[in-house]
Amino acid sequence: MKKIVTLIVLACCVFSLQVFSQEKKDSVYRISTVDGNEYVGKIVSRSSDGIILNTSQLGNITIRNADIKKMSAAGEVRMEKGEYYFDNPQSSRYFLSQNGYGVKKGEGYYSNAWIFFNEVTYGFTNNFSLSAGLVPLFLFSGAETPVWINPKLSIPVARDKVNLGVGAYLGTVIGAEESSFAFLYGNATFGSRDKNVTIGLGWGAAGGEMSSTPLITLAGMLRVSPRWYLLTENQLLSFGADDGIAIMSGGARYAARKISIDFGLFLPLQSDVGFFAAPWLGIQVPFGKRK
Repeated sequence: MKKIVTLIVLACCVFSLQVFSQEKKDSVYRISTVDGNEYVGKIVSRSSDGIILNTSQLGNITIRNADIKKMSAAGEVRMEKGEYYFDNPQSSRYFLSQNGYGVKKGEGYYSNAWIFFNEVTYGFTNNFSLSAGLVPLFLFSGAETPVWINPKLSIPVARDKVNLGVGAYLGTVIGAEESSFAFLYGNATFGSRDKNVTIGLGWGAAGGEMSSTPLITLAGMLRVSPRWYLLTENQLLSFGADDGIAIMSGGARYAARKISIDFGLFLPLQSDVGFFAAPWLGIQVPFGKRK
């Protein structure tokens, strides 16, 4: 068990190397034109005829007012290696587990993993969000169907450095007797929304009884380009000094404006089980007042 813990810790260390690096931000605009193109950059000048926009790839370009379909402030956007980095659309979660950051007020997303696992999340404030999910097994001859909600509270401690999160998965299995279940969790995230490491503890409950030992989670996220992120998520449940269950995972996330795609591998670490790696595939579709 000590070797398993060491492996999980090492898997997260690489994600902590740049956690507290400084990030320079600029105020930029996103402009859509009537011909279907989109440009992002800083406005150099305005006139009655149009604007001059400084872009990262095209330099200064002139856009006539008559050609502008929509123009909106993109807010605080980081410039790195000549490219604009917009807000991380999935900064509050890894593959499965949550971190200390919350979904911003008025924003939300629909997530799906392997078709069956469905969840919708919405941010009521910058510090409180609520998720609701189900596995629609009722589609198969009325099979018993798990449903749940997940209220989550985010507590900022130090901006872009330390965030705490607490929440609970509360659910039941429709069609089954004595089927209520719960999972209470708390976590601490160190770093920004783009580069962070999270340690979390969780306790499960079912049938009126709560687990005596916590599920330990170590996870990390590292943004490597405007659209790509590296992810790792690792769980450890100990039953004693020499007994327990551990699962390591690693993969990547591609985050476009209208969809995010997660893919990776989950690897159980148990001496009595041969090598086995389960693939992971998930999507997230954002909605709401997202910049």
